[in-house]
Amino acid sequence: MSRRSPNPAGAANPRLADPRFAGAVRLDPKPASAPRPASAPPPGAPGAPGAAGGPGGAPAGLPAYTGPLVFDATDETFGTDVIQRSLEVLVVVDLWATWCGPCKQLSPILERLAQGDGGQWALAKVDVDANPRVAQAFAVQSIPAVKAVFAGQLLDEFTGAQPERQVRAWLDHLLEGVSRSTQGAAAAAATANAAQDALERGDLDAAADEFRKRLAEAPADPEATVGLARVELMRRAGSLDPADLRRRLAANPSDVAAATAMADLLVVNGQTEAALASLVELVRRTSGEDRDRARSHLVELFTALGDEDPAVPAARRALAAALF
Repeated sequence: MSRRSPNPAGAANPRLADPRFAGAVRLDPKPASAPRPASAPPPGAPGAPGAAGGPGGAPAGLPAYTGPLVFDATDETFGTDVIQRSLEVLVVVDLWATWCGPCKQLSPILERLAQGDGGQWALAKVDVDANPRVAQAFAVQSIPAVKAVFAGQLLDEFTGAQPERQVRAWLDHLLEGVSRSTQGAAAAAATANAAQDALERGDLDAAADEFRKRLAEAPADPEATVGLARVELMRRAGSLDPADLRRRLAANPSDVAAATAMADLLVVNGQTEAALASLVELVRRTSGEDRDRARSHLVELFTALGDEDPAVPAARRALAAALF
């Protein structure tokens, strides 16, 4: 599921010829005498009329959201009302104006579906006349404009009045993707917790099994990939004899098996830069199968350390220079 920044100022204008944008009203020029909206509580709030509607058919898998289902967002409250709230629930943003005829067709559909879905997502309504900064941040050029935000990211959007069945299909597609993402995050967290428990018990085999199970379900999971690489590193280092490795390297500095094992020991003892530099140097002075073994082991250490380790980016560049 692709994600884009929720602040697309300066992005290319929407493709207004696209069928998704049928029924849109250009923001410029506006009617000369656009009426201002009367002050009223947002739909769904105490004292406001609630929208009727049955279940929307949203997929299972998302935790029920218990906050307001339909609410107004402003320039001042957008960060809290939309971005912060999107960390716990999908937020659909309806950008509208009182003078916009298509908005009067679409907004009630969105409100009804939000109420009917009962907490699967929330609807933030933004009056573009009263809140120009939000409209500018989204690069809105025609309304109604609808944006879907989750985990602080813009997931999808459409412009123009759409029939309810198309809006329903758009929402279901979004909710399915958010559900998969949420379930994947929960599974990754469960794996991390189980692996951490195993590590605290000193059971490296059990920790490795937890990471392997996660990778069988999600082969590209970055946390499980790094976790397994670190456990494998710990297992290798735990069986090594430092004195024996030093003797072997003194006798033959190009002993690849001894050099890679010593690099493991250095890493687990916090001497990361020295470990990586030793393997880069080994790549420089070896060839053929020995060189490939040294390079492969170095890449394994990159994975175990992660690019957040300050020694890794420099070692990657040094490795590239050594190879080419």
